[in-house]
Amino acid sequence: MQYSSLSIQLLKNENSFIEALLKKEKWAQKMVYEECYQEMLLVCLRYANNKDHAIDIMHDGFIKVFKNIEKYKSGTSFNHWVKRIMINTSIDQYRKDVRRRTENIADAYDLKAKQITAIEQLSEKEILSGIQKLSPVYKIVFNLYVIEGYSHKEIAERIGINESTSRSNLVKARAKLKEILGYGN
Repeated sequence: MQYSSLSIQLLKNENSFIEALLKKEKWAQKMVYEECYQEMLLVCLRYANNKDHAIDIMHDGFIKVFKNIEKYKSGTSFNHWVKRIMINTSIDQYRKDVRRRTENIADAYDLKAKQITAIEQLSEKEILSGIQKLSPVYKIVFNLYVIEGYSHKEIAERIGINESTSRSNLVKARAKLKEILGYGN
């Protein structure tokens, strides 16, 4: 496991660092932002429509990190805690977006997912670009299930859909991603 300088700082003197964040000291906030920026941007990009949208989500997430630093449990992984906030912020953004528009998502019960072949030939950038082209509901279900490891029950509870709708959306998302990536029928 590779440690960032933030991880090393937390390992050496976690309590005083968290105390600086609680006091809203700019140097500590800057350190968190700079050390976590790249990793958290990648997390947000998986849920966003484009890089600008991902940056907006990430900035909202960092605001939540700094506002809720008192909820951080000493001794746990700080990066994991920040990542969880970024994922939840992405879900919150999805909920806001979905209220503005609706889609028919309940008509894919008979679709079956086919395994994508030669996926290893695609670059991370190509895959991320394909994920970003998915509709918002497909994108969030795909990310939460495939990348974050949530169950369909957890996804349904988090974004306010039925468990069967989550499964259906995953099947559709995989089929659409396969088509986007050039592996369609």
